[in-house]
Amino acid sequence: MKYAKSGIGKAVFARFLEGEDMLEAITHVATKSKIRAGFFFLIGTLKSAKLGFYQHGKYLPIEMEQELEIVSCLGNVSVKEGKAFPHAHLAVSDEKGRVFGGHAMSGCIIGATAELVLVESVGLKITRQLDETTKLSLLSFSKSTKRSEKDR
Repeated sequence: MKYAKSGIGKAVFARFLEGEDMLEAITHVATKSKIRAGFFFLIGTLKSAKLGFYQHGKYLPIEMEQELEIVSCLGNVSVKEGKAFPHAHLAVSDEKGRVFGGHAMSGCIIGATAELVLVESVGLKITRQLDETTKLSLLSFSKSTKRSEKDR
């Protein structure tokens, strides 16, 4: 196990609009807010979802082309290839309350709206490094010399 401690910085709230790609919108908010490490949660609706199920070094896609309620979306923000990178897991339900879940992939399109709460982690640099065994970009931690905005 590898772990690290951080402080908590600013919290950013955002409302997404119909037709936006969920992961692109989260990336945009993180980038504009200058959050390169943190965690988030999101609720709302999707008009389509693309989930992934990790198996043998890759994600098998699960695509759903229908109106869906976001039951839960949790994730973190780190830096991958020099850019803010959101990693999320998503649970959605259909009109009958059946729940489906997995790794959120590009192609999750916002329905009526979605609401994001993004919380900054301070004092810690979080990056993603490719792990050859799993073929996943895994978290890597180091101390950050960057101060939060409230410390400046």
